[in-house]
Amino acid sequence: MSKFPAPSTADLPAPAGPVQAGWQQFSPQLRGWWARPPVDRAPRAAVLVLPEVFGVNGWVRSVAERLAGHGYAALALPIFSRTAPDLDVGYDAAGLEEGRRHRDQLTAAQFLDDARTAIAWLQVQPGLEQRPVGCVGFCFGGHLALLAATLPEVAATCDFYGARVSTDRPGGGPPTLAVVPQISGKLLCFCGDHDPLMPPEELAAIEVALAASGQPPLIVAAGAGHGFMCEARADFHSAAAAEGWSQMLALLDERL
Repeated sequence: MSKFPAPSTADLPAPAGPVQAGWQQFSPQLRGWWARPPVDRAPRAAVLVLPEVFGVNGWVRSVAERLAGHGYAALALPIFSRTAPDLDVGYDAAGLEEGRRHRDQLTAAQFLDDARTAIAWLQVQPGLEQRPVGCVGFCFGGHLALLAATLPEVAATCDFYGARVSTDRPGGGPPTLAVVPQISGKLLCFCGDHDPLMPPEELAAIEVALAASGQPPLIVAAGAGHGFMCEARADFHSAAAAEGWSQMLALLDERL
């Protein structure tokens, strides 16, 4: 287990310039938020962004746009495409209840079908033809990122506080953590040491799975809770978020 540096006043990395962003229908059933670098810059690579249970909301869209500002073409995927394709709710009790209702209807197979569709679309876009892709997920999207990481096209994955991976799999079956040996790309898993959704036994199980598969150790942010990357959440932690962004961008740069 590795620790983030001590909290500092570091700011989040800012996009390098104006980006192109908007809704994109990329299959008959799927529409996502598609963000690209400024018009005069070719994309460095493509990144799939997997949202929390709150849907492709304003913050998730801002993540895609920030990635675009750093040179990556980013597609935020609606993870509840069958039950709530346009879900966009707030970070309150009602939003959480609604998001969890749809979470509990999703299966791993359904998600992987949508991820494959999104990746196939990304890999035919100009400048991205047949290139490996990255994947970044938050909360339940972080959980799903472990599944996406098993796809051969995914070369770099960041799972931010993806809870319940050691105990659950969407739709049932062995816990999602069991797929880690199938991941051929590089995987970084992040969480805060004050995250109530990731108890010590969960962290220990993640550590064991990562070590057994030769992946980097779990990265733990001191003083951070669940959702520390998100400025719209009460648990936002500026220093941990800045370090998370730094390590995310370093991984994407290294692998893509």
